[in-house]
Amino acid sequence: MASPMRSLLTNPARYLQSFRLFLANSTEHQSMREFMERQLPAVIASIGNGKSTINVLSVGGGAGEIDLLILSKVQARYPGVTINNNVIEPSADQISKYKERVAEASNLENVKFTWHEETAYEYESRMNAEKKSKKWDFIHMIQMLYYVKDVPATLRYFHSLLEAQAKLLIILVSGSSGWETLWRKYGSSLPLDDLCSYVSSVDIKRILDAAGLKYQLHELPSHMDITSCFIEGNEDGELLLDFLTETCEFSKTAPPELKRQVMEELRKPECSEKRDGKVLFNNSLSVIVIEP
Repeated sequence: MASPMRSLLTNPARYLQSFRLFLANSTEHQSMREFMERQLPAVIASIGNGKSTINVLSVGGGAGEIDLLILSKVQARYPGVTINNNVIEPSADQISKYKERVAEASNLENVKFTWHEETAYEYESRMNAEKKSKKWDFIHMIQMLYYVKDVPATLRYFHSLLEAQAKLLIILVSGSSGWETLWRKYGSSLPLDDLCSYVSSVDIKRILDAAGLKYQLHELPSHMDITSCFIEGNEDGELLLDFLTETCEFSKTAPPELKRQVMEELRKPECSEKRDGKVLFNNSLSVIVIEP
């Protein structure tokens, strides 16, 4: 009998709902913001040297919160320089939130925004069809490599678009995170389809080493409060479980034994720690900065 479990990505509205709840319950953006404040200036220190225009490509830019922080750092390093910021983002809902954010922001006079409602693969196909290979001074892919079909090919393609002084910055879950443990153990039992793949910094390092590319790695500690996942029938808990397993209505559709094992796994020290009566899932991230 076919399992009633479906990938969370087959229900975009529920996916966005669970994703927003994940951001509200985790220190994800806080960890990224700290990195952008403290370490990004060194990463972008030479991307615009001697240039009157800096070209930035955001792959999977989402609602733009982290993008605007990145742009503020580029502006601070290269005051007065024109920045062309191109955004690839498949969700119309996220793009409209991004546009609202830009409309409300001050000091973006020298930034030109272009949005492309498409996936990374669609962008690549369109560029190839138009026989274009525009080069970029800074490309970033934040929490999006799970949604590409062929990770090595995607990395190869975007790496090929880097200018001589450019950088490609990737943020995704760390090989030391709870995600790694959960996915390695239960990924094959969950309804991934081909919409999503479980990749962590371990996989990316393997791909980059095999390709002989130079990169630096930074670890960002982060956690997510998943206490509500253990309260039977709690709506937030069910949405967070959906997000953790990438499964739509996991708690209602998963076979009882799988649900029991996943819930047990989530409590283990490899995945979470107990602090002040809360269960905090290890949401640690890795930042990988790749040279041209």
